[in-house]
Amino acid sequence: MGNSGKIRIGVIGAGNIGNVHMREFSKLGNECVITAVTDAYMPLAEQRAKEYDIAKVASSPEELIQSGDVDAVIIGVPNQFHAPLAVQALEAGKHVLLEKPMGLNAEAARQIYKASQASDKVLMVSHQMRWESVAMQIKEQADRGELGRIYTAKTGWFRRKGIPGWGTWFTRMDQSGGGPLIDIGVHMLDLALYLMGNPKPVSVFGSTYAEFGPRRKGIGTWGKPDWNGVYDVEDMATALIKMEDGSTLTLEVSWAVHMDTDNVPFIHLMGTEGGASYKGPQGKLLTEKFDRPIETELRRPDNDEGERQRLSRHFLECVREGKEPISSALTGYTNNLVLDAIYESSRTGHEVRLKWD
Repeated sequence: MGNSGKIRIGVIGAGNIGNVHMREFSKLGNECVITAVTDAYMPLAEQRAKEYDIAKVASSPEELIQSGDVDAVIIGVPNQFHAPLAVQALEAGKHVLLEKPMGLNAEAARQIYKASQASDKVLMVSHQMRWESVAMQIKEQADRGELGRIYTAKTGWFRRKGIPGWGTWFTRMDQSGGGPLIDIGVHMLDLALYLMGNPKPVSVFGSTYAEFGPRRKGIGTWGKPDWNGVYDVEDMATALIKMEDGSTLTLEVSWAVHMDTDNVPFIHLMGTEGGASYKGPQGKLLTEKFDRPIETELRRPDNDEGERQRLSRHFLECVREGKEPISSALTGYTNNLVLDAIYESSRTGHEVRLKWD
């Protein structure tokens, strides 16, 4: 930390998600200061530096990571670069806030996980949905035992027409690691496992489909298409995940699908004493009393500061106090193991047992 006692932050990636992080951390000026930014497209990095009054525009991620004016690094770049940059930052003695998914695949995530174990620095995966107000209310009740034993859950996110950046890194397996499964499915997988109490996944049966993207249908508004590019990822995925304790999780996600959907993420938790449903900004707790069904509505408070602000504050707290983040390296590695198993199950047509090491 600098003489001011503030945590000094460097941002790698000045695009959409990097801008979100800069916006949120700039609101916490009494706790941190953004001291450096870099991007593959330097004019964008220079623009962000002006917008957020950032002193230094680094010429490369390596220069930013090695800077003595940076305590913590935020990595918001395409998935293929997550592992090399996160490992480099940890080995350089920097704390890391890493965008999801943690790795391009399970092997990349394992490299990050091992590097975080060998380091005394914080590695946190940016799964902001854990800090969404309704999700937090459900987690509190689940931890208090109000749902009893959660024996099964169902989660998903159906986008009807939402393929992002056709032909760009979003739709290239070698650069993104997959389609909606690793893009939005990882959010739902992560949140569902968290709300279930982090049971250990042991086996997966899943299927992926590419019915829209190869025909250039289902195109969304996120990103700019490159019609000379490549589309070799799925546009829908479905899976059944079994846990060590016998509980199960059903996961279904799409970028494009012909169905009646409101494009809102959802989770349903089914427990022995009660259940919970999460759907975007609203939720319900469900149980039975005196032989009657009882429902309690959950909503975001009117003055809610937002999940990304809480995420940012949690990261700073972990850095300052040396605490393990709620969305730790282990949870990120777990997510990648499950995603890899779903892709393998789809390729082979068989159930896949997760290989932990």
